[in-house]
Amino acid sequence: MINATKKWIFLKISGVILIPLMLWFIINFIKIYDQDYLTVVTFFSTPLSKFLFSIFIINAYFFSALSISEVFEDYIKEDKIKNVANRLLYVSAVVIPLITIILISIL
Repeated sequence: MINATKKWIFLKISGVILIPLMLWFIINFIKIYDQDYLTVVTFFSTPLSKFLFSIFIINAYFFSALSISEVFEDYIKEDKIKNVANRLLYVSAVVIPLITIILISIL
């Protein structure tokens, strides 16, 4: 299978997975928006919330990294700069969700 086809399939799958996770997050964010600190910590302390939020963060960064990578492919002509930009993008798409998940799991 061609690499571009794989990216396209992964973009579509991760986009479909993001829809219910985003709805879940928006609904719960509205519920805890004006609450005190303890309520927010209690929400993120439940195992289901930790799991769903972790999947949401991983999938959102995966989706955004693939999308931005396509922009790099289209608009950056020099291969060295494109490769460096893609590598930095993929490293940040792994590191930032990991840090977020570690900090949430500490709660």
